[in-house]
Amino acid sequence: THCTTVLIVVTILSKSHADRNVYPSAGVLFVHVLEREYFKGEFPPYPKAGDSSNDPITFNTNLKGYPDRPGWLRYIQRTPHSDGVLYGSPASEHMGKPTIIEITAYNKRTFETARHNLVINIMSIEEFPLPYQAEFFIKNMNVEEMLASEVLGDFLGAVKNVWQPERLNAINITSALDRGGRVPLPINDLKEGVYVMVGADVQFSSCLREVETPQNQLRCSQEMEPVISCDKKFRAQFHIDWCKISLVDITKVVPVHSNRPDAGTGVLPDIGEYNPPSESLKNRDYFADFLITLAVPSAVAMVLFIILAYSMCCRREGVQKRNMQTPDIQLVHHSSIQKSTKELRSMSKNREISWPLSTLPVFHPVSGEVVPPIHPDNYETTSMPLMQTQTNLQNQIQIPQQQSSGK
Repeated sequence: THCTTVLIVVTILSKSHADRNVYPSAGVLFVHVLEREYFKGEFPPYPKAGDSSNDPITFNTNLKGYPDRPGWLRYIQRTPHSDGVLYGSPASEHMGKPTIIEITAYNKRTFETARHNLVINIMSIEEFPLPYQAEFFIKNMNVEEMLASEVLGDFLGAVKNVWQPERLNAINITSALDRGGRVPLPINDLKEGVYVMVGADVQFSSCLREVETPQNQLRCSQEMEPVISCDKKFRAQFHIDWCKISLVDITKVVPVHSNRPDAGTGVLPDIGEYNPPSESLKNRDYFADFLITLAVPSAVAMVLFIILAYSMCCRREGVQKRNMQTPDIQLVHHSSIQKSTKELRSMSKNREISWPLSTLPVFHPVSGEVVPPIHPDNYETTSMPLMQTQTNLQNQIQIPQQQSSGK
């Protein structure tokens, strides 16, 4: 039993550190599926027998010695319960040197990891690249659905049926989100869309050329679906946006050479160890800062205060100087006006407060007769106060009493 256990441990360790070699071709789509079942055996099982082992597993992929993958290699995994997929199209400049991809699996239940290396050996093909390339936009597919071998095989079979080439290869697959597309709403099972580029060794068929006709170009400009005769051969499984199809003949494309600097290795040169500044700070004299921030503004404020105080206090003439410069007759007039004002004020304080005449009735409230005047015409009004009190007014106005009906 002990020997068997040791053999199992050795097998697991060798499996987690084993290198898997793959041999894709340059200019041809490369797809590698990271199967969760492959890594489940490297993690401990559930403690209770009979429990379903469906651990959430995520993957991290990077080029060995670097934090990210090569530029031509992409990775996608929708959920921790689905497989991950590495895909891309290697170019001719990637041939000759093996590309080592470190794959790390994370178990979200046990927080354990497992790692192995994927060695990509890029091979050359006889005819590279294929001269005639067409890119289709499929609206009802996501990129991971299109990467499935059977789905991609069905699409290539449909393209071969309408193109009739001798050699047909899938060159690249790109999600619409990588081309600036928007994430669809999670309703009605909407898809993101995917671009699929294929290459062939013969001219484009008349069916693919139909999108270039003036009628179809006009319909595309009006956001209408063009009329393509071979669309029915795709419509059963693939909904193609024919307005976004791209047909390129690379034999007629004029290469554009631009002077670009040589790409570096991406690793910073060794410039020695980091030398932090010293912990002991030097003494600094803050007297000049004090003068600039406090002393100078204070001195300016003090000068302005002295000028204001001199203008307000020391430049006043005074009452005595004013009287000496004023004529005597003007002083007499001013004094008499001041005395008259004080006398009027003292008299106004001694007057009785009476009700104004406007608040008294002008007719009898019962008979409706007009009230007689308060004083006769020959009454001396000059000695009468301006306002009568309510008591005096009631004594002068006698309102007759209403007689009873019995009398």
